[in-house]
Amino acid sequence: MSFKIFYRTFWVVLCGNALAVYFASHSIRTVVVTTLACSLLLQIVYFASVLFLIWRSGGHSRFGQRAEHVGSATQLEYQLPDDDEVVTNKSSDVPPVFPIGGISLLH
Repeated sequence: MSFKIFYRTFWVVLCGNALAVYFASHSIRTVVVTTLACSLLLQIVYFASVLFLIWRSGGHSRFGQRAEHVGSATQLEYQLPDDDEVVTNKSSDVPPVFPIGGISLLH
């Protein structure tokens, strides 16, 4: 399920829940509490479904293939670049990338 579909369904369910609780209890406090609880439950279910889809797709086998690939690269005497090497880009069109862990807003 894409996030856009989830987002729309999320708001439809929350609004429907809020209206149903309000008409049943006529209490704003109860509406707020149950809507927050429903929101938390829906987010947990979405997260669990994403984890299930990753598990079902066999995501662990891809990691195994990467490990085998790294092992074959070392057998061919491929040397990984050092972390101290600085990569320079001579093009002035490309903005500099700062590997500090921040998010660049230029891309």
